[in-house]
Amino acid sequence: MYIERTNSTNTLMKEMIAKGESFPGESDWLMAGFIRAGYQTAGRGQTGNGWESEPDKNLLCSILLDIGRFHLCFPPFNINQAVCAALHKMIQSLLPDDNKLTIKWPNDIYYGDKKLAGILIENMYDGYDVKYMIAGIGLNVNQTTFVSDAPNPVSIKQITGLDYDLEELMNKLLDEMDQALSTSNREYYMAHLYRKDGFWPFVEREVSTAPTMNAGKETEGIFLAKIEDVRTDGELELRDKDGNLRIYHFKEIRYVL
Repeated sequence: MYIERTNSTNTLMKEMIAKGESFPGESDWLMAGFIRAGYQTAGRGQTGNGWESEPDKNLLCSILLDIGRFHLCFPPFNINQAVCAALHKMIQSLLPDDNKLTIKWPNDIYYGDKKLAGILIENMYDGYDVKYMIAGIGLNVNQTTFVSDAPNPVSIKQITGLDYDLEELMNKLLDEMDQALSTSNREYYMAHLYRKDGFWPFVEREVSTAPTMNAGKETEGIFLAKIEDVRTDGELELRDKDGNLRIYHFKEIRYVL
């Protein structure tokens, strides 16, 4: 389903679900439909963060996953890993094979130290059980000028110099999603994790609903640590220079770029 303009594809999808409306793009597996937008007036990233996008320049979409249809019981982060793997594979097929494309925990796609795509996964409940998961995706494709205060955006066109058909990219992504959702993606996720090797600077943050920006080099409280693991619930395990194991949930830690 394509819509020229909306506030947020995730928000629109939730409103349509509440009204009992259906979506095109249903598969035999978890995918129950999708929405792609040309422009979002209130695009959202992780809690508190916005998403800048020129009209009809980038891939802005939400994919509906019908968890309740299969009565599945597994850690929700498995879905997060599947979405990350599918998006990473789709983008990698367009780029030079230079190993710069990575998955930044928990669910951004980076090219070098620049943000290429973001993922926002939201749950809809039936009582205490997750009935639907909505994977909202913003991928910078053909935009070459960014004017917001986002610290490090990059687009596929800036990398390759080429223009891309957004509908074709949407179809490629859906194909990758259909495959990723039917298998385990943990090994792929870990193999392509951003800064997975060696010690890197991090800084803790107080959990709040305020936007999370990448910490600058002037931030106090920086410590060096290496990634030990990502737990099944999505928590990040870091080992600092003193050998201490530090465990963080989403929004509790920031990379220093």
